[in-house]
Amino acid sequence: MKVIVIGAGVGGLASAIRLAAAGHQVEVLERNSVVGGKLATLEEAGYSFELGPTLLTLPHLFDELFQLAGTTLADEVDLVRLDPQIRYRWPNGSTLDVPDDPAGFPSALDAFSTGSGPQWQQFAEHTAILWELSERTFLAGPMNSPLAMLSRMRSPLDIGRIDGQRTLAKSAAAHFDDPRLQQLVGRYATYSGSSPFLAPATLACIAHVEQAFGCWYVMGGLGRLRDALERVAACAGVVIRTGVDVGRVAFDGRKVTGVELADGGAEPSDLVVSNVDAAHLYTDLLPNPKQAKRLDQAGRSTSAFVICAAVRGRTEGIAHHNVFFSLHDRQEFKYLEAGQMAIDPTIYACVSSVTDPGRAPADGENWYMLVNTPAATGVDRKMMTAAVLNRLAERGFDLRTRIDYTRTLVPADFEARYRAVDGAIYGTSSNGKRAAFARPGNAGPVEGLYLVGGSVHPGGGLPMVAISARIVADLVAERHG
Repeated sequence: MKVIVIGAGVGGLASAIRLAAAGHQVEVLERNSVVGGKLATLEEAGYSFELGPTLLTLPHLFDELFQLAGTTLADEVDLVRLDPQIRYRWPNGSTLDVPDDPAGFPSALDAFSTGSGPQWQQFAEHTAILWELSERTFLAGPMNSPLAMLSRMRSPLDIGRIDGQRTLAKSAAAHFDDPRLQQLVGRYATYSGSSPFLAPATLACIAHVEQAFGCWYVMGGLGRLRDALERVAACAGVVIRTGVDVGRVAFDGRKVTGVELADGGAEPSDLVVSNVDAAHLYTDLLPNPKQAKRLDQAGRSTSAFVICAAVRGRTEGIAHHNVFFSLHDRQEFKYLEAGQMAIDPTIYACVSSVTDPGRAPADGENWYMLVNTPAATGVDRKMMTAAVLNRLAERGFDLRTRIDYTRTLVPADFEARYRAVDGAIYGTSSNGKRAAFARPGNAGPVEGLYLVGGSVHPGGGLPMVAISARIVADLVAERHG
């Protein structure tokens, strides 16, 4: 069958590889001049920065994908398992390194906060159960209703064990006495652009993913993974066309017939896979008021303010991945939940030149800094840059006199670059008990239309997007042979 994939993001390329490996004729149409979607990079004056994902987890998902095309992830990129995985810092000056050693982490926690080691062991056992349940229910296939997940459960007890009725913040408070560790656990909600005070405790499974499967870096930057996806897709027979803007999904009232291009051309096909933001699909490419209304009601994920700073010299005490926590996490998220910028935001900083010196000049560092913002929020780049750098200086990391240049991204940039409505990076948020079921499904309302990527089930982030591609390929095999 002829398949048109709209968008050459990670989901689009992964779907294309799977469908081509299954024998379909696949063509990918990408509006921008480069592939990869949010898996983007910036290179300027000897400094290289990620502009999207900065971390790879569950790399075996991409290895499985590449093996379908006759290669392996190890053959295509050079992976490094990070240790420490991340360095957390609090306003009181305390610091915690998360080692790449699940067995050793409890003792490190006990040194950080007496009594926290046994609490983490209990938490780790809980998160392992969450992951096992999530993998065979939520991540195992389409999720158009709660019945889809219930049908994959092995026991009525699984309903309670998946911990979807309480919030992540309540789970953290139940497991840990130290408020700093409660704040650390709450961080897992932000991985999907959500609030730990609203998102379900099921998200704690991310702790198990990082501890059991590791946190990985692609030498040369995550852009090398994008290049590998493009290369493997081409080797699998996928035709990739950049600079081609799709204006409409064509259908005959019952099933898709192809796509109409923004320049007036048309491309016929038997199937269409959409790797664009679901809100853009249902508002512009295939207007569907019912689906668009559902997305509005579900609520947008957060967006971000990003600074890429070319920094001279070396910074003592900095790791590859760093989190500088706010003083009051509940207050921080109250602002975000109300659609306002937090006065005291948590700052994430990735300095990949710590691991990969080639990403900065010999005496330099590539600082990527991110602060969560509400979607559809106007941000004064100059003022916000100064605010973030001033806050880091207060924490003992004064970069202000060492910066050669900065480049920034605001919510409006994410909307313009990726047609992510309101700049919401992950589409809908994970806030609320039913959020998983409010996220758009992988099968569209028109026969032959499928949805892939971070704005649809199962969610954002590289591993979830890879899983969405697998779900789409399975649906196509099931329905179209």
